[in-house]
Amino acid sequence: MFNEANTVENYIIHLLTGQPPITEGPAAVKETRTGYGTLRVGWEYVYGPALPRTTGDVFIEEYLRPALIRLNPEIAAQPDRADEVIYNLRAILLSVQVEGLVRANELFVEWLRGDKSMPFGPNHEYVPVKLIDFDDLTRNDYILSNQVTYKAGQIEKRFDLVLFVNGLPLVVGEAKTPVRQAVTWFDGAHDIHHIYEETVPAFFVPNVFSFATEGKSYYYGAVRTPLEYWSVWRSRTNLSLSYGGLKDIEGPLRSMLRPAVILDILQNFTLWATDKRHRKIKLICRYQQYFTANQIVERVVEGHIKKGLIWHFQGSGKSLLMVFAAQKLRLHPALKNPTVLIVVDRIDLDTQITATFNAADVPNIAAADSRDALQSMLAQDVRKIIITTIHKFGEAEGVLNTRSNIILFADEAHRTQEGDLGDAMREALPNAFFFGLTGTPINKRDRNTFRNFGAVEDENAYMNRYSFEESIRDGATLPLHFEARLMDMRLDQAAIDEAFAGLTGHLSEEDQANLARKAAKMAVLVKAPERVEKVAADIVQHYREKIEPNGFKTMVVTFDREACVVYKEALDRLTGDPDLSEIVMTVNAGESEWKQYNRSKDDEEKLLDRFRDPADPFKILIVTSKLLTGFDAPICQAMYLDKPMKDHNLLQAICRVNRPYPGKSHGLIVDYLGIFDDVARALDFDEAAVQQVISNVDKLKEEFELAIAACLAFFPDVDRSVEGYEGLLAAQECLPDNDTRDAFAAEYSLLSRLWEAISPDPPFLGPHRTDYRWLTQVYESVKPPSGQGKLLWHVLGAKTLDLIHENIHVDAIRDDLETLILDADFLAELEAHQNPKQIKELEIKIIKRLQKHKDKPQFIQLGLRLENLKQALTQGQMTSLEYLKKLLEIAKAVVNAEKQVDPVEERKTAKAALTELFQETRAVDTPVMVERIVNDIDSIVRVVRFDGWQNTSAGEREVKKALRQTLLKYKLHTEHELFDKAYGYIREYY
Repeated sequence: MFNEANTVENYIIHLLTGQPPITEGPAAVKETRTGYGTLRVGWEYVYGPALPRTTGDVFIEEYLRPALIRLNPEIAAQPDRADEVIYNLRAILLSVQVEGLVRANELFVEWLRGDKSMPFGPNHEYVPVKLIDFDDLTRNDYILSNQVTYKAGQIEKRFDLVLFVNGLPLVVGEAKTPVRQAVTWFDGAHDIHHIYEETVPAFFVPNVFSFATEGKSYYYGAVRTPLEYWSVWRSRTNLSLSYGGLKDIEGPLRSMLRPAVILDILQNFTLWATDKRHRKIKLICRYQQYFTANQIVERVVEGHIKKGLIWHFQGSGKSLLMVFAAQKLRLHPALKNPTVLIVVDRIDLDTQITATFNAADVPNIAAADSRDALQSMLAQDVRKIIITTIHKFGEAEGVLNTRSNIILFADEAHRTQEGDLGDAMREALPNAFFFGLTGTPINKRDRNTFRNFGAVEDENAYMNRYSFEESIRDGATLPLHFEARLMDMRLDQAAIDEAFAGLTGHLSEEDQANLARKAAKMAVLVKAPERVEKVAADIVQHYREKIEPNGFKTMVVTFDREACVVYKEALDRLTGDPDLSEIVMTVNAGESEWKQYNRSKDDEEKLLDRFRDPADPFKILIVTSKLLTGFDAPICQAMYLDKPMKDHNLLQAICRVNRPYPGKSHGLIVDYLGIFDDVARALDFDEAAVQQVISNVDKLKEEFELAIAACLAFFPDVDRSVEGYEGLLAAQECLPDNDTRDAFAAEYSLLSRLWEAISPDPPFLGPHRTDYRWLTQVYESVKPPSGQGKLLWHVLGAKTLDLIHENIHVDAIRDDLETLILDADFLAELEAHQNPKQIKELEIKIIKRLQKHKDKPQFIQLGLRLENLKQALTQGQMTSLEYLKKLLEIAKAVVNAEKQVDPVEERKTAKAALTELFQETRAVDTPVMVERIVNDIDSIVRVVRFDGWQNTSAGEREVKKALRQTLLKYKLHTEHELFDKAYGYIREYY
């Protein structure tokens, strides 16, 4: 039989070491390695229990101590100094309980990189201490081991794979079975992130990254990286080829898990940043950033080709690419302390890029925010990372610096880095290297960009390209959908064409004057009060129905600044909530009519931070030009587009909604002008693929028809009108084993994503509503109670939940498990007749009881027992009678576990959650008697609720009524958001 150990785990060991794994028998527990001295940069395999360490050791001191002596002459002269270093390293391990894992990891990496020193020199002079030799990799010790056990106190965990360098565990890997569809890499990543890092964090203090695979996909992440931000890795030579099966992970494994790459990531591609909530986070590179930054460094070191054009699609991490490249260039010994210039063309982009560098704690950064500052820095030969705008070069005169180790990155290279400003920049730095970065493709007709940045030696004039298809495939960005919402008073197509013409630029004065007159006519049409009222009303309805229920926010893009204000007034009037929307736009000196929107940089950033905060009531951001490039707010899912745009401007704008965010499957563009009537015209590039950047929702509807048919095909002879046990059992009999259930889960996952994207659309979805609800309930009924297979057995979306909870009475299975397992007559009859239907009913009862406690470890373990038991029955490893007896054992264990759950603690948890909610939402005029409000709600809700109330319309009605009565007592009945949040908490905790 195939399992994770004898397939994926052993395959990785063989692939990386060329040695067969030894996992049992006497040979497995003896030291088999040759030790340092082979002078090869490759992994040597040692079985975990054979490592010279105890289960309480993070380091393998038998390898670490010789490495310290070997790499440090001062320690070699007095070997007991190695103990002082190891003492300091152990202190960081202990600090993880106080500092947290990310901070402890940052402190440890300072030692790993050789940035720490000890008084080991003459006269106690401080000298750097090397734990790893980054210059001569043959001087390090590389061990790959499997089944490595680590014990901290009473907690013991076993890691599938660990990669040690000089006895330090730098990489941890988790392998999962490749033969079950519902088990994926996500399960392994979940084990690392939610179990190992939380229960035994000390083992991860030296960690560079961890990886997870089920033999089909390979993903990696740094410590405490949320699972939705784990990344794929692809080999440089083979970015897209798929063989199917284990061959698919060979490229990533051979590429990323080479010692040279791991140590390069450790030294040059690892950053610590501070997020918006002032929390420390660790960042490591994606594969496209790693390869491109190294390509840049290689080109600069070789010195022959002095330029390069890099196209990485919007949202795929160009800012961090520049950080990694700048960091490695600055540290490269061959470049002799170079100057790196980051040149942008707009003030708001300058702020964004500066923020990225500053947040990442990159040393030696300077901002040249004036012509004099830039000239002074270059004239004084400042050796730092300098961030400036292209306009500062336009104000400069002549040559500023002739050094050849100046490397310049021009962000958004297709815009003002051309023409006079670009010429001035090149004249100022005649011997510098010039790298142009763009997030949008360059039209082949636009020869200037290729001439200025593209090298003739590069194929297609791009040094490196990371397309939108690749970024979506890798999860770096999300797909974009568009939906036409054209008003009755459709604008004249000719007027739109005229407005488009103005976006091409390079017009004569006469043409510009004519265009201004026509654009004024267009503005009158767009901003007609009747039309604005209709569009604003449609935005409110669409947002309330499609975007807000999932917790996302939105942008409204208007024709001009006056339109921003008109739309803001309309939205305030329609919603009665002025805090729902805000305008961000450019205001020039002396424009008194817009003065309330003239914010300082700090005030504007605080406002945008509010927009990024899911708990803040500010949900609709109104703009016209500002923030359409460079603005990053992953919580933003939709853009309501009421402004003519095309080419780069359009592509950059719509990519504001393509950033990944938990629970977000796509970005949505709602088109009020018919811009996407002709996608080829709107995105006018030579690359045909670019015109497929966005998908029409109408095409999703075609996919939906196929997806629901595929799901229903699993139940060919089932009468879906039959309710209760009979109907559910008939459906479940069509999904008899794990393979069939997993295949159904895969099809249903696609169907539910399409439902969430299209809903609400009553004319289209109405005829499918009953079937979709039925499929959803079947899906929930066969979902593994342990939560295994987290990628396929996903959490249902908000619109799907609304559907199955709204005006539906679900025939709940009586929860009489305890009575049943104590009923001797029932058990005797059950064992005598072994009625499959009764056994199935018992199984369903157990699953429902387990799902009520799905987040508690003891119930997760019972769920795993049940799944393993069901698998053994399906594979013919036990009789029905044996299965029944084991099933009854699990039933008893479930009842006993439930008795151990402390209802007092559960009550405290519920009340604490409500208290926190009221404290968060309490306004100035809200009563301060939080405790009294919470106690009232708690006592009333507990009287009216009953088990399973969330699944019945009557239960929901009674609980909502009780909540409204309590809020009315405290004059809080008009606080709709408070009611919604409180009801959400009650559903979860009560």
